[in-house]
Amino acid sequence: MASLRRGAGLRFVVLQCTPVPMPYSEPSATDPIHALYQAHQPWLLGWLRRRMGNAFDAADLSQDTWVRLIVSRRLPQGEEPRAYLVQIAKGLVVDLLRRRRLEAAYLEALALLPEPQMPSPQDRAIALQTLVRIDAMLDALPPRVREVFMLSQFEGLTYAEIAPRVGAAERTVRKHMRDALQACFQALME
Repeated sequence: MASLRRGAGLRFVVLQCTPVPMPYSEPSATDPIHALYQAHQPWLLGWLRRRMGNAFDAADLSQDTWVRLIVSRRLPQGEEPRAYLVQIAKGLVVDLLRRRRLEAAYLEALALLPEPQMPSPQDRAIALQTLVRIDAMLDALPPRVREVFMLSQFEGLTYAEIAPRVGAAERTVRKHMRDALQACFQALME
């Protein structure tokens, strides 16, 4: 049932939903993901615990590894499922450590701001999420495109100044910037 309400000159719809119980069924013994989980979850959790140095991060990363595996709909082939799980987990570890370094640098920069200019907790969270997406986008760029983007955006160089530094024509620099800006725009729209 939906109802229309007005408040402060705004109209919005309030939806009332009744939860529908989802049927739960025990995983079958023939379910390959269940079998893989049963056989390798304790090992994966131990590997992550040793790698991360604490059980909480290990548990989170282990769960994320299994979610990533399930969402990908690709099961490890052959005799080495642990190598496949480690490959997924290593990527997640790198992402977590990169996010923490980025967050630490952001918080360090915020600490230099006077109290009245300090953003709200919500604005800080939004800014950090945006920084993480931009960082991932920059990491995915080809090295030359990333270098051109960094020189332009962070060092303030013109395309004419960038061209000799990277050993490319100004037209190529312009193309690299277009590619980087398109990737940035796509990352922010996700």
